[in-house]
Amino acid sequence: MRAFLASSIGVACTAALALPLSLHSAPDRTAHADSAGGTQSLPLLPLGADGPGGGGAALGGAVLGGVARASGATQGVAPRKVRPFSLVGVVWDDPAARLRGQVQVRTREAVTGAWSPWRDLEALDEADAPDPDSPESRGGRLRGGTTPLWVGDSDGVQARVRPQNDSGLLSTRPASLPSGLRLELIDPGHEPGSDLAGEEDAPTGDAATRPPSARPSGGDPATEIPAERDPETRNPETRDPATRNPETRDPATRNPSEGPSGQDPSPQDPSQAPSAELPPVSPEAPQPDPEDPSAPPEPEPSGLSPEPPTPPSLELPEEPPDTSAGRPYTAPRPRIVTRAGWGADEKLRERGHLYTKTVKVAFVHHTVTGNAYTCSQVPSVMRSIYRYHVQSMGWRDFGYNFAVDKCGNIYEGRSGGVTKAVQGAHTLGFNKNSMGIAVLGTYSSKKPSSKAVKAVAKLTAWKLGLFGRNPGGTTHLTSAGGNKYKKGTKAKLRVISGHRDGYNTECPGGALYRKLGTVRDTAARLQGR
Repeated sequence: MRAFLASSIGVACTAALALPLSLHSAPDRTAHADSAGGTQSLPLLPLGADGPGGGGAALGGAVLGGVARASGATQGVAPRKVRPFSLVGVVWDDPAARLRGQVQVRTREAVTGAWSPWRDLEALDEADAPDPDSPESRGGRLRGGTTPLWVGDSDGVQARVRPQNDSGLLSTRPASLPSGLRLELIDPGHEPGSDLAGEEDAPTGDAATRPPSARPSGGDPATEIPAERDPETRNPETRDPATRNPETRDPATRNPSEGPSGQDPSPQDPSQAPSAELPPVSPEAPQPDPEDPSAPPEPEPSGLSPEPPTPPSLELPEEPPDTSAGRPYTAPRPRIVTRAGWGADEKLRERGHLYTKTVKVAFVHHTVTGNAYTCSQVPSVMRSIYRYHVQSMGWRDFGYNFAVDKCGNIYEGRSGGVTKAVQGAHTLGFNKNSMGIAVLGTYSSKKPSSKAVKAVAKLTAWKLGLFGRNPGGTTHLTSAGGNKYKKGTKAKLRVISGHRDGYNTECPGGALYRKLGTVRDTAARLQGR
């Protein structure tokens, strides 16, 4: 589906709509995107009346909000045609450099040719990043960047970065912007397989009786485009069944991006030993679990762990809780879509994994990628964020340990094993002994769906239960350094916290943050407390 967020700033762009697109494709630092996806990286150059493409003043006006733009102060990309992409962000060379500027993009829908309004991109300001003392921060690969934005199938782009002073006003004189500013356009590649949907998709007839992994896509009715725009998606029931569910397709025709999952089995998990064949996983006929949470998790040594080959697994079905005497407060494991299920290309990330001793806190985030996605698009959203985190931001892997969509589907994020204490890159200063859960979307003012809130509660109840944590309790973590707690500070945190509890940031958005009380209560109840 190709829906866009409404503009939050109301900037008129009538004059820009009349500007022709450049006919040449933009240069980039990667090879042409193929079925596995790819990245186009465009440098941001000075804009103005005589800047690239001309008409710089017309693109935003010489005056915005009564403040004159300084000639040459704004950097950007003139409107141009590019290869197809679905997610956009801006990065720069120095991860410690603060971006004092307003970053805006507008994109052209591939099918209709319609341009979106200007939309803001928020600077991460290190809030979501590896800890300063983490091996992930070494090697000079990290970059500064904005949160990426999901825009759907697009083939044209325009961008601008306007310098601001410390008060947030547009600067009246040229200001210093970070060096190496460039626009990242991410193509997620082809879908790996089955559609994932929730009840809000409102399936009828036979579709209502199919398992969730085989239902047609849907999403927020307010953001959907009319079905007649795309004959291929007008009626999902008329499509070739072999293209709907990867379990029914000939293995020889499956997308190579469907495996392997990249999980890192330990010697204590004999069920994860490599095998020549893995029977298809179906929610209607659960298969043996490749990760057995019935055994107490063994502490993993900090640092890199070797990574033997693993068989692909598209989905971990629900599993009852462990009620042994050693685990009085546990919860059922919810259904989790694995990395193979959403099509993670395991060749992109660094080899091996980083583990910590335990999981004491679950930090809840929102991705600020916008809400204009359908649940069938989430595998593409996940692959796009993954590529942006690794190739554009320079992280070793997907930043969050888990992701949750608005239909309540749960996804494995960073690889290493869903039952294990995998160190992520989600809350600067507190990535050790914690996990990060990102709700896909922007929830500053829009309320998260009840399905998403319930899914976060199920996930935290299960995962925290594996490590003996009370979802309604508090604990302490030692800061590795950040803007809220200095390095070495022993911070008292709720076991289920928002990102803003560990770092001065708006994340996870006010609307989602206000739901964390419900998450804690539900998770504690699911643990039998």
